[in-house]
Amino acid sequence: MRGERYLTKREQFAIVYDKGASWVDKVVVMKTLRNGLATTRCGFSVSSRVGGAVVRNRVKRRLREIVRSITLKSGWDIVIIARPAAARADFLLLNNDVGKLLTKAQLIGPDREKEEPVRNA
Repeated sequence: MRGERYLTKREQFAIVYDKGASWVDKVVVMKTLRNGLATTRCGFSVSSRVGGAVVRNRVKRRLREIVRSITLKSGWDIVIIARPAAARADFLLLNNDVGKLLTKAQLIGPDREKEEPVRNA
């Protein structure tokens, strides 16, 4: 199942980087490209500039959870690149920034517009 929903190979990332459209926000950058498949695949790039291994893995876990909870349109490859500010961002800020970029790219399915924003408890 992992190979169907995620970009896993360097070549897949390279194609999206080279040919994809990009959107920028404070803590993340998003690149997208049509993939011609029935599913949308996501990849996450968190460089060592963001922080050590613990911080990078925390940012990736948060990004994966955010994307998993959103209904996306089919047929796209999406790469989300964390900027160094993502290390200090809380879940709510990451969620809002990713949601804004997906909305700008018009990749959110019909269920997302009805959702309430995630609030800190």
